[in-house]
Amino acid sequence: LKDSFPVSLTFDYTATIFLRQRWTDERLCFDGNKSLSLDGRLVEMLWVPDTFIVDSKKSFLHDVTVENRLIRIYPNGTVLYAIRITTTVSCSMDLTKYPMDKQTCTLQLESWGYNINDVTFYWTRGNDSVRGLDTLQLAQYTVEDHFTSVSEAVYETGHYPKLVFHFELKRNILYFILETYVPSILLVVLSWVSFWISQTSVPARICIGVTTVLTMTTLMMGARTSLPNANCFIKAIDVYLGICFSFIFGALLEYAVTHFCTLHQLSSKDCSAPDNTNKANSDKSKQTSSDRQRERSQHSVCSSAMAVMKRLLCIFDCFHVKNPYHIDNYARFSFPLSFIIINVLYWVYYLYF
Repeated sequence: LKDSFPVSLTFDYTATIFLRQRWTDERLCFDGNKSLSLDGRLVEMLWVPDTFIVDSKKSFLHDVTVENRLIRIYPNGTVLYAIRITTTVSCSMDLTKYPMDKQTCTLQLESWGYNINDVTFYWTRGNDSVRGLDTLQLAQYTVEDHFTSVSEAVYETGHYPKLVFHFELKRNILYFILETYVPSILLVVLSWVSFWISQTSVPARICIGVTTVLTMTTLMMGARTSLPNANCFIKAIDVYLGICFSFIFGALLEYAVTHFCTLHQLSSKDCSAPDNTNKANSDKSKQTSSDRQRERSQHSVCSSAMAVMKRLLCIFDCFHVKNPYHIDNYARFSFPLSFIIINVLYWVYYLYF
C-alpha cells in the first residue's frame, strides 16, 4: 500500500494485491490425487469470473518476466486462479478532525456481468482472507482495524454479488505536532514576553507583537498548502491555528489598551479646565465693556468646541484605570491560564469525541 495526498473529499491509495479466486467447474473433473498447474496463457480457454475493482482509477497486471497468473485445477473440478495486480483506488474521507482523523476505506470486488442468480461471491476464510496488513507500514497512517463483508450491488440491470474489504486508517499526528502545533505554541508564548517589557519601550513591544502576528500568519498559510484542495473545510488544525492567532493578536491589542490608558491618565487632569474657564469668562463678562464682549463673541465658537472635546474625553472616566501598569500584571496571569484551559478543551474534544 502507498498513500498519497488527499484530493477534495477523496484521496487515492495504491495497493499491490495478490487476488486469489476459487470456484468449482464440474467440466474440469479428472481422475487422480494431485492438482494440475497450467500455464497462465491457458486462462483464455477456461471460464473465469468477471471480477472488477470498484472505484479503481488505474490498474495493471504485472507481466515481468511473464504475466503473473496462476491456474491450478484439482481433481474435483476446483479451479484456483491467482493474479498479481496493482491498482489505484479512491477513498472518501472526512477532514473535520484533521490531523487527528480516522478514515475508513474500502476495497470492493464485484461481478461485472453475472448477477446473483449466476454466481455467488463469498470470503473463503472470513476476516482472515486478507493478510499482510499486520506488518504494513505507511508514512502518514497506521492500520488500526480491518474486516470483510458480503453485499450486493444494485443497478438497473439487476443485483450483482459484491465483496467488500474495510480497513481503518489512523493518521500519525507526531509529524503535525512537531511541524505545526509546537511552533504555534511557542509563538503564543513569545507574544507574552511583551507583558514583562516596560510600557515606555514602545518599539520593543510593537516589534514583538507585529513579528509574532506575521509569523503566525505565515505558519497558517503553510499549513493550508498541505491540503490545497480542502481549504473550503474547517479542520481541527485550522481551529487551533485560529486560537493561537487570536491570542497573539490579543497580546498586541493589550499593549494598545495599556498605552491608551496611560495617555488618558495624563490627560484626565485637564477635565476640570472647562469649568474654571467658564467661571473666569463669566466674571470677566460683568467687568468688560462692549468691545470686550465683541471680542469674546468672535472666539466663542472656538472656545465652545474645545470645551466640548474636553468634556467628551472626560466621559471615558467611567473606564478609567487607576494604574495602567496593573493591566500587564493581569495579562501575565489571564493569558496563560485561558490558553491552557482552551488547550485542554481542544485536545479532549478532538481526541475523544
